[in-house]
Amino acid sequence: MKLTVIVGQCFGLNPVLGVCDIDTSKLRFTYFSVRCVYALIAIVGQTVFLNCFFFIKYFNETDTSVTSNSTLVFYVSNTIITILFLRLAKQWPQLCQYISKIEAADPITDTTLVKKCNVSCILILVMAMLEHGLAELSGMVMAADCQPEKIYETYIVHSFPWINLHVNYTLFLGIITQFLNILCTFNWNFGDLFIISISFYLTSRLEQVNRKIVEVKGKYVPTTFWRNVREDYNRATDLVRRVDKVIGSIVFISFANNLIFICLQLLHTFANGIKATNSCHNPDERLLHGYEQAVYFTYSFLFLVVRSLAVSLIASRVHTASRQPVYNLYEVPSAAYCIEIQRFIEQIHGDTVALTGLQFFKVKRGIVLAIAGTIVTYELVLLQFTGITPTVAPLDDTPQTN
Repeated sequence: MKLTVIVGQCFGLNPVLGVCDIDTSKLRFTYFSVRCVYALIAIVGQTVFLNCFFFIKYFNETDTSVTSNSTLVFYVSNTIITILFLRLAKQWPQLCQYISKIEAADPITDTTLVKKCNVSCILILVMAMLEHGLAELSGMVMAADCQPEKIYETYIVHSFPWINLHVNYTLFLGIITQFLNILCTFNWNFGDLFIISISFYLTSRLEQVNRKIVEVKGKYVPTTFWRNVREDYNRATDLVRRVDKVIGSIVFISFANNLIFICLQLLHTFANGIKATNSCHNPDERLLHGYEQAVYFTYSFLFLVVRSLAVSLIASRVHTASRQPVYNLYEVPSAAYCIEIQRFIEQIHGDTVALTGLQFFKVKRGIVLAIAGTIVTYELVLLQFTGITPTVAPLDDTPQTN
């Protein structure tokens, strides 16, 4: 997970010192470090520029739209994520040192673990960069079409209109605002990435216990072997619980975020359809003739769904791996059956090992269907509440003449 943590620190998340060192005893958190100061500045910036100003505009509006609701949820939730990762940083050194003790007693043998974490990190970040690039392209094309003499200023004022209501635009203010927006966009994706990487590690530890049982399948082994395997399983499940106590709040906000945004983006589609935006010129000289925003919105929604599915399915593998040993224990011959095996089976059946969202829900395989059902229910409620009737949107709008 080293790559994941280092990348997160570039955006003010988990500001722990010593992450590049192999010795976990050198990990430490202090408020008087450049990384922590950077994280605190990011929190203050997001709170003041992106939240406070928008709150003032939002509550002064008599009629709020789906877009304004999405913007409000986006900035508030991502500021909360940044704060949660600052809180995580205080507990991260102790957690890593505990993991180091487990590794010393029972080194992990999964040679693909680092590769899976790194590939997931790179893949999600590349897809997130593409999503942000499409959003920037959509805004820049609109600005270039309507105000070609001051493209960047028009883009900032159009993208963050609530800031311009309170302070006058300057180039420095535009750069700061855009930088904070990039931080929020990254944080939105990093929560899922972090959970995926943690889940890969926890699953590998539990699967390692199951592999030990599979290796002696059909063989007679002494009671001490089963006692040692059960102790390994206890260490792995205890690790899951310790990790869950530390990252439970991040799991909760991540799943809630994904659920809310899927609902809001579906509602946006029902309300507005997928269509071209109006042009300030006739004929339309834009590259995609106004479909830049439609391309961004479609990609963003698909990426959100895929990312939500990935984090749900990968995190649920922790629970699946914790149940796997029992099926092999059932196949132990009667002659080799002992009290340790019986205790092992009873322990697996009597305990639920899984990541949770602050104990409100457990991440199991069935959570995907539960989320899908919740989305359908909430979407019907939102459609009734807003009075939106799904219609087929026209393929294009009549362009405005200059």
